[in-house]
Amino acid sequence: METRPLTPRNAKTKAVWVGLGLLVASVGVFSLANSGNKAFLSKSAVREGLRAHGMQSTHTRTGSSSFSIRQHPNSIFGISRLHGGNAQSTTRVQSTSGIPDPNNADGFESNISPSIAEKVGAQLHLQQDHPLNIIKKKIEAYFDSMSGDNHKFKSFDDLDAYVSTQACFDDVLVPPDHVSRKISDTFYKSPTEVLRTHTSAHQTELLRKGERAFLVTGDCFRRDEIDASHYPVFHQMEGVKVFDPKDTPNLSVDMVVEDLKKHLEGMVKVIFGEVEMRWVDAYFPFTHHSMELEVFFNGDWLEVLGCGVMQEKILESSGIGPGKGEHMAWAFGMGLERLAMVLFEIPDIRLFWSKDARFLTQFEDGKITKFKPFSKYPPCYKDVSFWLPEKFEENDVFAMVRDEAGDLVEGVELIDQFTHPKTNRESRCYRINYRSMERSLTNEEVDDIQLRVRDKMTAYGADLR
Repeated sequence: METRPLTPRNAKTKAVWVGLGLLVASVGVFSLANSGNKAFLSKSAVREGLRAHGMQSTHTRTGSSSFSIRQHPNSIFGISRLHGGNAQSTTRVQSTSGIPDPNNADGFESNISPSIAEKVGAQLHLQQDHPLNIIKKKIEAYFDSMSGDNHKFKSFDDLDAYVSTQACFDDVLVPPDHVSRKISDTFYKSPTEVLRTHTSAHQTELLRKGERAFLVTGDCFRRDEIDASHYPVFHQMEGVKVFDPKDTPNLSVDMVVEDLKKHLEGMVKVIFGEVEMRWVDAYFPFTHHSMELEVFFNGDWLEVLGCGVMQEKILESSGIGPGKGEHMAWAFGMGLERLAMVLFEIPDIRLFWSKDARFLTQFEDGKITKFKPFSKYPPCYKDVSFWLPEKFEENDVFAMVRDEAGDLVEGVELIDQFTHPKTNRESRCYRINYRSMERSLTNEEVDDIQLRVRDKMTAYGADLR
């Protein structure tokens, strides 16, 4: 299930979430993963959905959780242009919705860039003394203590990041036309194989193998915006527990919900200590009685995870039965970066990928210690303005910048929009903030990166101004 850095839920953001709730109800937004990130909607998709419902979007950010609403873009443009392909061949293998056609691989070009491919298998969650590994171990130890005669939680943390679209989407009831399937949001190796967008992609696989109580931790991948709390690779952790009526007499939904709350409230105490908690009703297509758990931490209500009672259809398709409704299960998801940024007070998600000893030596297995900034190098801002091509995805801009700048880009922000009154063409200006976390950048290297970004945008079809 899926997630990203936690966001205070104050009165203002609460109002936005009411609007998002309307959007979720109408389009079936998928995301069981408070990093736990399930399949998420990107910010651009949320904006489009709000506009479709006559609402204004404000600058908000949802978390990345396996059980959390993740934003995803709405339309697609030929991303193959970013990697040497052409828009025509990409269009041939995609439906008009921007979702690759699984029955036609002719001319398809993967949108997985070398910079993303090299991160597959890095598995930060397995690195000793890394903040993500510290949190993972705490959660695993807690669930191990909660194991009983009929339920012993088994941990999986080394499953292949490449999964089928069937496992990533269909098996967990993501609608066929859902925006999370678009090539503008998801990294496709082929029309039928993707880099997992959430750890729930392994849910039915493990259930079919006979697993009945398990935790899954892994790196997940999504094309997304660029700022201090978003990164194309993030880590999720989710849990599943199946109830057999033979072992649980008079099994009911209320019993499953009560057991779920007991497990997750105990887990939160292990992570945060004694904090105030509250349950909030939510919607996820793969669960019913869906909820989000929030904690009051450092003066704000923070969303920690999403969860619910698993839909019977998922159990049945996994071969669990016999008989409809006899077996039940709960599931939850959460994002590790989201938790680590709050608990360790890490201000920038790029730091998790740092190999600088000044970062890595600050943390020790089993301990939650506050991050001590070791430097603050000056930023370098560069603007790029262009007329939009006929088909445009904002995530394409972020991907182009990331491909050239890597972790030297701190943020990309839309600072101006203009529609020509006569031609109706739209122009945008994006401000790119270059800043290294480990050294000062030179004007020459930033200028070189910016030139490559501009060249890539020209190849993409943008008319630079």
